[in-house]
Amino acid sequence: MTPRTAPLPLAEAQARLLALAEFLPIEQRATAAASGYYLAEPLLALRDQPAAPLSAMDGFALRAADLPGPWQLVGHSAAGHPFAGTVGPGEAVRISTGAVLPAGADMVLIKEDSGVDGSTLTLTGTVPDPAERHIRPRAMDFASGEVLVPAGTRIDAATIGLILAAGHDTIPVRRALRLTVIDGGDELAVPGTTPALHQIPASNGPMLAALAARPPVLATRIGPVPDRLDALVDAFTAAADADVIVTSGGASVGDHDLVRPALTAIGAEIDFWRVAIKPGKPLLVARRARPGLAHQIILGLPGNPAASWVTGYLFMLPLLRAMLGAGQPCPRPILVPLAGVMPPGGGRMEFLRSQWDGTSVTLDALQDSGALSPLARANALVVREAGAAATPAGTLVPVYLTDLP
Repeated sequence: MTPRTAPLPLAEAQARLLALAEFLPIEQRATAAASGYYLAEPLLALRDQPAAPLSAMDGFALRAADLPGPWQLVGHSAAGHPFAGTVGPGEAVRISTGAVLPAGADMVLIKEDSGVDGSTLTLTGTVPDPAERHIRPRAMDFASGEVLVPAGTRIDAATIGLILAAGHDTIPVRRALRLTVIDGGDELAVPGTTPALHQIPASNGPMLAALAARPPVLATRIGPVPDRLDALVDAFTAAADADVIVTSGGASVGDHDLVRPALTAIGAEIDFWRVAIKPGKPLLVARRARPGLAHQIILGLPGNPAASWVTGYLFMLPLLRAMLGAGQPCPRPILVPLAGVMPPGGGRMEFLRSQWDGTSVTLDALQDSGALSPLARANALVVREAGAAATPAGTLVPVYLTDLP
């Protein structure tokens, strides 16, 4: 692909970036330690769940044909300790929730609808309708051979439970992704030191690393790197083993914006730069060939903190997910009512830092791309289309809920 200088629409820029993504190698990982990873291949159930009919209630297992009773109690079936015999005519077995239904029985009479006198059981309440109402049939949850979890599924706590129940103690996933975040600029002071009047504490690098650093992303940081071409080239060289490099600042066209000349110096090929969004216009995407290894993707994000975070959310995270095998790498907006009036838009699609309270979304009063306080307050980004008219309160607008994984 040849570099394009005109700003790209969001969807085109995301698609162009993801087209560069190469899957990471597959490895087997312990299911219990796979939270956050993406399943690399479809997963088939190795067993039926449940493997035999189970009782869904505490009560008595018996034959429906023997209604309305009475019955003679002949044993007990508990979870993990099934009744070894067969329920015959006029017989019943005490049964616990989750216990295997004994052979010969086809219904469960719950305790609340029954009475026991010695070893005699009687019906005192309502017969279940249908008769098998309180029975969990074999393979109710899933059956052996069924595609249980599709490839590309993000593994979470519930999925871990499902996969283990299906008989898999290891699963195929993409290996962990190595990410290096480089932030640079003479205006940046090392965190923990006192910045001079012309400096600010370096916060974008730690912020972006924290945004990305969840399993299976291994994030490291380099910087602050001074505004010198040789220093930036050295930083890129030091990150040669990373799968993805993300830079913050220096990707525009100013005299001190050195990311593009540094990429040229290391032999990287720029695919595109500039996206028609606000904040985040000066975004750069490149890749570097490496002998014997997959291409390295380099993502140059803007230096303004809100712009850096928004483009990290819209571009860095989808790229990482795609390389890790996510079935749906890009975040998806939902429609949410506005709490107040949204002013008209400008010439670019905008992502407005906002607060979602579970009912409606409120735009933060401060939308400057250099401001961190509204970003820290926000848990949502409201999408305002380019050239949008003023939007009344109560209107449903597209919103990204940014506190979701």
